[in-house]
Amino acid sequence: MTSTIQRTTLQNQIWKIANDVRGSVDGWDFKQYVLGTLFYRFISENFTNYIEAGDDSIHYADMPDDVITPEIKEDAIKTKGYFIYPSQLFVNVARNANNNDNLNTDLKAIFDAIETSANGYPSEQDIKGLFADFDTTSSRLGNSVPDKNKRLVDVIKGVGGLDFGAFENNQIDLFGDAYEFLISNYAANAGKSGGEYFTPQNVSNLIAKLALHKQTSVNKIYDPAAGSGSLLLQAKKQFDNHVIEDGFFGQEINHTTYNLARMNMFLHNINYDKFNVVLGDTLRNP
Repeated sequence: MTSTIQRTTLQNQIWKIANDVRGSVDGWDFKQYVLGTLFYRFISENFTNYIEAGDDSIHYADMPDDVITPEIKEDAIKTKGYFIYPSQLFVNVARNANNNDNLNTDLKAIFDAIETSANGYPSEQDIKGLFADFDTTSSRLGNSVPDKNKRLVDVIKGVGGLDFGAFENNQIDLFGDAYEFLISNYAANAGKSGGEYFTPQNVSNLIAKLALHKQTSVNKIYDPAAGSGSLLLQAKKQFDNHVIEDGFFGQEINHTTYNLARMNMFLHNINYDKFNVVLGDTLRNP
C-alpha cells in the first residue's frame, strides 16, 4: 500500500470517528477530544518505545507501576520531558474503558499526572497545560457521568483501532498529516474563520520553500504567529533533522491553538529541548 493510500485511508477513518461520536457536541469543540486522544495515544506509544529501547523482552505496558524506581523516572523526564507509568498508558486505559465507571475522572488524573511529572524540570513549560482543552469532566461531553464516559469510550476505541504503522518505519509523518487534516477540515466546516486556526499545508509549504531557498543549514526557525505550528513543520520537512541546529520557535495568542502547536511538535517527534512555543501577543509582548 502506497503512502498516499495509507494517508487517505487514515484520514477517512479519523473523520469517521469525529462524525460518529460527536453527537450533539459542537464539531469544532469536540475536535479537541479527538485530537487530545490521538495525542494521548501517540505519546504513550512513543514513551513505551523509549523505555523498551528495541528490547523485545521488555513489555512496559505489562509492568506494575511499583517497579519504576525514582532514578528511572528522573532519567526519562530529563530525556523525554515527561513520564507515563504503565497503568497510565493509552493501551491499558483503552483495554478497560468499557467497564470503567470512573473513566472521565481517571483520564483527568492521568493527564494531570503527565503534565506535573515535568514540574521542576527544563521541560515544565513545554508540557504544562498540554491537555487543558481535553476536559473529560466537561458538560460538553454530556449531562451525566455515564453520558460522558460513553462518548469517551467511543473516541478511545475509535482511535485505538487506527493503524499508524510502526514508528521505526517512519510512519510518524502519517500520524502528523492526519492530525493536521482533522484541524483543516474542522476549520473549513465549523463556520468560523479557518485562517485563525489553520494555514493550508500547500500555503505553508510554499512559504517554507521561499524562506529557505538555497539555504543549506539553518540556525533557528521562528514563526511570530505560529498557529497550529504548520509553517514550522513545513520548514522542518525541507531539511534533515540535524541541519536545523537550535530548533523551532514561535509565539501564538490563541490559547487552544497554542496547545495544538506544542502537541504538533511532539507529534512530529521534535523533542522538548528542540522547540519553544510561547503564549502571548507578539506585537505587544514579543
